[in-house]
Amino acid sequence: MPRGRAARYSEQQDSILEHAASLFAARGFQGTSMLDLARAAGVSKALLYHYYEDKYQLLVAIAEGHIDRLTALTAEAESATTEVHAQQSGMRLERLIQRFVEEYASARAHHQVLVQDIKYLDARDQSRIRDKERVVVAAVARAITEDWPGLSGSKLDKPLSMLLFGMINWLFTWFREEGTLDYPALAKMVVALISGGLRDMERSHVLPEALSPVAKR
Repeated sequence: MPRGRAARYSEQQDSILEHAASLFAARGFQGTSMLDLARAAGVSKALLYHYYEDKYQLLVAIAEGHIDRLTALTAEAESATTEVHAQQSGMRLERLIQRFVEEYASARAHHQVLVQDIKYLDARDQSRIRDKERVVVAAVARAITEDWPGLSGSKLDKPLSMLLFGMINWLFTWFREEGTLDYPALAKMVVALISGGLRDMERSHVLPEALSPVAKR
């Protein structure tokens, strides 16, 4: 019996978290009350407090849970890259891009909450989550320098990583799966754009002058 109760508790907690992510994404953290959350999750307000002390705790769980999944998938993508793949230019970065887009597709609301509502977290919680975000960016930067060694001395790995995230971090604001374009197809487009640009930069051995000030920051 205790195991059954524990499993049910976890399921209910996850359900509440999913509903909270959807409401925060739609209304914003400040525009959502605990009563709204209870109604959306189909539980009483009293029961909601049994799982989460307040909506701030829910916000932390959503934002940190999402970045923890991104951190985990970077480690997974790196470890899954075999020696054969490592010899093929672009394979590490390609796998990371595919995994990021897959995660964003399945956690659209969670990602939106992380982007738009992290400002409501206190300094300590923000700092901890930002540190985890830096781990994710660093993994992408490593993939760029390992896949495109001709750029390894340019000091552009981090700016290029941020350009990549600039492409995919805001998918929730405009992308809807309609017609033949879905998330897997979108991931391939991102891979083609990024890999093609990096390939041209590496082959030319000439870095755009416009990027030089960025590299020195």
